[in-house]
Amino acid sequence: MSKNARSGAPKNSPRQGKPAAGKTTGSKTGADKSASQKPPARKNALTERQTPWGTITFFTVIGLVAAVAIGFAFMQTRSSADGPKIAGLVTKDETNRDHVTTPVKYDTNPPIGGAHDPLWQNCGVYTSALRNENAVHALEHGAVWITYRPDLPTDQVVKLSAKVGATAYTLLSPYPGLDSPIALSAWGKQLKVQSAGDPRVDEFLRAFVRGPQTPEPGAACTGGKATP
Repeated sequence: MSKNARSGAPKNSPRQGKPAAGKTTGSKTGADKSASQKPPARKNALTERQTPWGTITFFTVIGLVAAVAIGFAFMQTRSSADGPKIAGLVTKDETNRDHVTTPVKYDTNPPIGGAHDPLWQNCGVYTSALRNENAVHALEHGAVWITYRPDLPTDQVVKLSAKVGATAYTLLSPYPGLDSPIALSAWGKQLKVQSAGDPRVDEFLRAFVRGPQTPEPGAACTGGKATP
């Protein structure tokens, strides 16, 4: 009797516990189930479309800065063009911008520049004369100082007060000894007129309120001296 017949094992039967080659067990393994239940792969972060908020904010800020710069340049160009056309306009090169605490002797009346007090005069309407040294500092900040003879008719003073009330960076005050009824002064610029209704008053304000002659553009016309 052969060895196989004695053992009772069929010829060529596979070993117990291992499936025959090329056959499956008929059910998926745990690994197969896990693989079939995986969520779809996410897109690569570099290829996903996302709103670039940082970039948008950057270019928005750049656009605002550019708009302000263009507007300021336009104002400067406009003022430069209007200024020389004003009949009777006096221009003086004022280079002395020293701060002093003592009285200053100015060579124009009212003064249109030069050494001045460290504290500027606040813009607004005053019924008493102002100290030259404080008013000149306001001119350095781009203000226009409108002065008038104390005997100017009340209706004229009212018109000037209305202009100052409607225009930032302007001052109004009486000025004893003034050689004309009204004088408008900016840094290095001055115009004297006979009446508040003279159209050159508005021309001067348009040209020189914070105009190109301003030595310190952007400086305040508040927070300084509030009394005459």
